[in-house]
Amino acid sequence: MTRPVHGGNLAWAATLAGCPASAILDFSASISPLGPPKSALDAIQAHLGSLTAYPDPDYGELRAVLGEALNVDPDWILPGNGSAELLTWAAWDLSKLEATYLVTPAFGDYWRALLAFGAKVLECPLDLTSGTIVNHRQDAHSTRNEFSCGTGILPVPQEVPVPLALNAGCHGLLLNNPHNPTGLLFSREAIGPYVEQLGLVVVDEAFMDFLPPEQQESSIDAVAEFPNLVILRSLTKFYSLPGLRLGCAIAHPDRLRRWQLQRDPWPVNALAAAAAAAVVRDVVFERQTWDWLPVARQELFEGLASLPGLRPFPGAANFLLVESSVSVGLIQKSLLERHRILIRDCLSFPELGDRFFRVAVRDRADNLRLISAIQEVIGH
Repeated sequence: MTRPVHGGNLAWAATLAGCPASAILDFSASISPLGPPKSALDAIQAHLGSLTAYPDPDYGELRAVLGEALNVDPDWILPGNGSAELLTWAAWDLSKLEATYLVTPAFGDYWRALLAFGAKVLECPLDLTSGTIVNHRQDAHSTRNEFSCGTGILPVPQEVPVPLALNAGCHGLLLNNPHNPTGLLFSREAIGPYVEQLGLVVVDEAFMDFLPPEQQESSIDAVAEFPNLVILRSLTKFYSLPGLRLGCAIAHPDRLRRWQLQRDPWPVNALAAAAAAAVVRDVVFERQTWDWLPVARQELFEGLASLPGLRPFPGAANFLLVESSVSVGLIQKSLLERHRILIRDCLSFPELGDRFFRVAVRDRADNLRLISAIQEVIGH
């Protein structure tokens, strides 16, 4: 079976571990362990009767609910079959520009989407070797500091390591914030100059909702002022609904109407739409997540940092990037065979390779089990 390029491939892991997929403890996919919320399951149950009819092609009710949750006019929202579908259309627009800046290491689907339309990609690497981030605009290094937020360590919002040339209007930028796989958080002020000068800026905020509102660095508020700005949001990671495939884009209505004309009809199924409308109103689940994550992330961070040969990076999302002094491939294989635990190797990120892995933040018992298992594996 081919080695996966994404997290969450339990079939591959189960084959290697020699056990059913249900027996695998999955740290490779950055999905909240708290869901799906009861509100989602209740909504799905209540809308089973809708399976006999096609969904509303305009998704009017869903867009209205999302607009209320995101404080955006519904006309500026387009639901999609996961943010991955909407990324494809964003890449289509980016491919029309002279070149697109991509902060690397980058999520593999960014490469997939950009190269599918023949986009020219200009890589802008983060420097993770020295604990600093290269700032090309200032030809300097800004220190990778940390600050304590409650009981969770988060990275200080960083500058975007992308140059701004004189012909900036012919270029685009594809950026995720918080950044995957590092967990770095870019400030909205740092992103602002690119929105003002580049031809198109696409910000993937798939993990932004894991931060409470007062800590978020979302650029959604700027969309109404800048028609060259597109925000992508996922509704599957925070609410533990990856199997439903649901996300949304926030952008100028003209752009969204054009995407709507190009894509397949009814990309969001009726049950996914019903679940989404329910969960974005679930303030109890939101607060539960914001209370859980900082504590769990900090405990996992400290546990990993205490193990010899490991250096976790502080992150703003529900995952941690970890540098290892020994082969991650060996650690991953041993964890599966001995403990039935799956971690995300970083072989699909060429800049990282076999010396980095990424782990999701799970509940306390799972996190402690992971730390104990890695300790045993390293000891051997």
